[in-house]
Amino acid sequence: MKDTEHTVHSQCNMQNIAVVENCFGVSGQPLAKEGRILVGEGILKKECRKRAKFRIFFLFNDILVYGRILILNRKYIKQRILPLAGLTVESLPDMEKIQNRWMINSEKKSFVVSAPTFAEKKEWMRHIEDCAKLAELQTGRLSTMEHAAPWIPDKATDICMRCTKTKFSFLHRRHHCRKCGFVVCGVCSSQKLSIPTISKQPQKVCLLCYKMSLYKERKQQESIEQTEHNCSFVSDYELYSNDDLSDNTTDDDGETCDHWTYEEYDLPIIFWSTFQS
Repeated sequence: MKDTEHTVHSQCNMQNIAVVENCFGVSGQPLAKEGRILVGEGILKKECRKRAKFRIFFLFNDILVYGRILILNRKYIKQRILPLAGLTVESLPDMEKIQNRWMINSEKKSFVVSAPTFAEKKEWMRHIEDCAKLAELQTGRLSTMEHAAPWIPDKATDICMRCTKTKFSFLHRRHHCRKCGFVVCGVCSSQKLSIPTISKQPQKVCLLCYKMSLYKERKQQESIEQTEHNCSFVSDYELYSNDDLSDNTTDDDGETCDHWTYEEYDLPIIFWSTFQS
C-alpha cells in the first residue's frame, strides 16, 4: 500500500513539475530532476527597482523559481532560479502601502517580497527555511556565505548615494552597484568587478566597492607574500642546520618544539499560495 501511495505521489509530482516547465516554455530551463519535489507555489509581490510587481513563485525542495506572469496558469517568462543551499529569509517590518514583507537573501540575488496575508508570509518563510536547511545538509553549503546585496529602489533617492552631488534627471540616469545595491550616478559607477556568483561577465560597481575590492586583493597578496617569505626562512634554517630534525625536536632548554605548518504588472487576480502536504 505504501509503495502504491509513493508511486502515485511521485507521478503526481512529476506531472506538476512538467506543468511548470510547459508554462515557461522554451525560454525556461528544464526543471525535472531525480529527487526534486515541488513543495509549493503562489503569487507574491516582488519589490523591483521602480515599483513592486506581481511574480509567480515555485518552491522546490532544492531551488526557488520565479518569473513574470503573462497568462496565469498558462504562460510565464523571465524565469529565474535560485539554489536553496545558502539561501536565507528575513522578516521585515510593514510599510504604509505594503504589508507582510520579507527579504530573500541568496548568493546570486537578494530582494524583498510580500504576501497578501500574514499567514501566507509565515507559511512561505517556514517552508523556504525548512527546504534550505535540507539543501544545506545535502550539498554541504552553509548559509554563512556572502549574499548578493538587494537593490535600493530608484524612488528612494533623487541624488547619487555615493558622491551626494549628482541629481538624477533625464541626462543623469540612475545606476545600481551590483556589489552594494546603492543607487549611483554614471561617474560613480564607471568601474567593473568580477562577481562570479552573479555573472560570468564583469559587473558594474560603485567607486567605493571598487576601491575596497582592490584594497582587499592587495592585502591578500601581501599576506601570501609574507607566508612565502616565512616558508623560505624556515627552509633556509633547515638547510643550514647541523642536526637532523625529526617530527618533534627540543630547544636548548630541553623543551619540545613543533615544526611550523601552513596549511517585476498589476493584475486583476486573486492572491494564492499552495503547499504540498
